[in-house]
Amino acid sequence: MKTLAETLSDFTRSLRYEAIPRKTVHELKRRIIDSFGCAMGAFHSEPARIVREMGLHIFSPYGATLFGKEHKTTPDFAAFANGLLIRYLDYNDTYLSLEPAHPSDNLSAVLAIAEAEHASGEKMLTALLAAYEIQCRFCDEASLRSRGWDHVTYGAFSTTLAAAKLMDLTQEEMVHAVGIAGVANNALRQTRVGELSMWKGAAFANAARNGVFSALLVKHGMTGPAPIFEGEKGFLKIVSGPIGLTPSSFGGKEKPFRIMDSYIKYYPAEYHSQSAIQAALDLHPEVVHDGGIDAIVSVLIKTPQASFEIIGSEKEKWTPVSRETADHSLPYTVGIALIDGEVGLDQFAEERFYDKTVLRFLKRIKVIWDKEMDKEYPEGIPNEVSIVMKSGKTFTKKILYPKGHPKNPLTDNEVERKFKRLGKHLFDDRQLNGILDALWTVEKQEDIGHLLNLCQLPAESLQ
Repeated sequence: MKTLAETLSDFTRSLRYEAIPRKTVHELKRRIIDSFGCAMGAFHSEPARIVREMGLHIFSPYGATLFGKEHKTTPDFAAFANGLLIRYLDYNDTYLSLEPAHPSDNLSAVLAIAEAEHASGEKMLTALLAAYEIQCRFCDEASLRSRGWDHVTYGAFSTTLAAAKLMDLTQEEMVHAVGIAGVANNALRQTRVGELSMWKGAAFANAARNGVFSALLVKHGMTGPAPIFEGEKGFLKIVSGPIGLTPSSFGGKEKPFRIMDSYIKYYPAEYHSQSAIQAALDLHPEVVHDGGIDAIVSVLIKTPQASFEIIGSEKEKWTPVSRETADHSLPYTVGIALIDGEVGLDQFAEERFYDKTVLRFLKRIKVIWDKEMDKEYPEGIPNEVSIVMKSGKTFTKKILYPKGHPKNPLTDNEVERKFKRLGKHLFDDRQLNGILDALWTVEKQEDIGHLLNLCQLPAESLQ
């Protein structure tokens, strides 16, 4: 019988652009546009500055471009730096199953190796789809979170295989690369427990860096441990538990690719909060007409177990002292939606989550785990917000499929508007439209490095 590493390698090597449904190609392009928008929105963040400053000291002729800069660093560092930009705002796409994921996190690794290898747009899209499919199928098989590991651990495998595909590695070489990635890159869940740090946005970027590095090592002759999954001290025994992926598990002629079941975010916050934010915003006008925030006696949020554990149970979620904690807080995201009547990047500025008025209001919010909602999850992302007013009125709203869910998707125009809203502080309309045109036609690019050339900024914008 083939090992799991061989099965993954065979799937990755067999995937061909010509066989990808056009709807899937279109969805891939929507995700790239969304991810570029997220990267632009995060460009001036402190973590991005730190990493960009490091990258400028590293040059490689076999290189990849730092987003916004002409400088080419090593592909593995570019995967880290650009991956941090895509992930930092917690605004990029999501997949929810036994394990949650942000599969567009894979894009930085794919772009880095595609640029270094002078790959075409078609080849880049094919590698990106492989990464999406592998990470999401892993998430369907076993929960890492429940065993103390972080979801980005699966990303070391998906980015390794995508990079290996772009470098045309053999099956044997891919198996070695997967072995290196699997033995060395198992991330602790502590990243997302309690008060969150800058590392939350860097965790998958690091997995992408290590995935690219694993593939590059093998390209130059390094061998890796095997069998990485089934071995005596292998991944299945130590990290994940049983994983039953077979050649028939993956998308293709018989079943859709998992990218079609993932979600683009409408609000810049952890995905489980999306329906709660939407419910709170829907109720905001009624609250205003009945006396406003000061007339609210209490707010009750009912949510499924996963949401409760991830963003609704720890005491730090009621007193966030970092952006990373605020956007991973169910009480904060609902509270700020009710107070401000909107949830955008401004709602996660320090002056908002440090505001004593906001913090006092959060004390009126209670979050409970509703076991009935577990039956609707993860097919839907249910949240119910109930508000008791001094007038005696109670306003209640439940949302099952938030905006951006496959059953309530963003239109292409909405994806473009999000992209332009996030990029307007870096580029003018003409430049943004030029980048959009290139992304919508990315399959026609002969050399994918052209994309990041379009995103270069003048020196004064890089400060």
